[in-house]
Amino acid sequence: MAAARAVSRNAHAPYSGFAVGAAILLSDGQIISGCNFENASYGLTLCAETVALASVNALGRLRDVREIAVVGGRIGADGALIDVGPVRPCGRCRQVIQEAADLSGTNLTVHCSSADGSVQETHRISDLLPHAFGPASLGLA
Repeated sequence: MAAARAVSRNAHAPYSGFAVGAAILLSDGQIISGCNFENASYGLTLCAETVALASVNALGRLRDVREIAVVGGRIGADGALIDVGPVRPCGRCRQVIQEAADLSGTNLTVHCSSADGSVQETHRISDLLPHAFGPASLGLA
């Protein structure tokens, strides 16, 4: 959670004013993080979870993903995050997390937190994305 909270401060979110940080725990204890990266063409915006998972993939470690933490909130005038309750992955990110879960053979743990850490939830990706579409849906598993 601390790594996700720290990286959320680097979010490029000039359009939504909503910063999100994600941190991924790998099987060897290494933590890889990412933050949202918005674009004036809104459809090109990248969520924090996707950025972090893409970074893990660039390291060749997608099969080593074990847990993911997500933290976010509105960006205040002073740049600090304003608490809006626990932030959960969007539908697209749930699908991307599920892909990592399928590859790692793990029902990944997803930790969701408010900006100030006062409210935290822990879920399994199978609970956040029941009846998921994945490699088995394509006959590949």
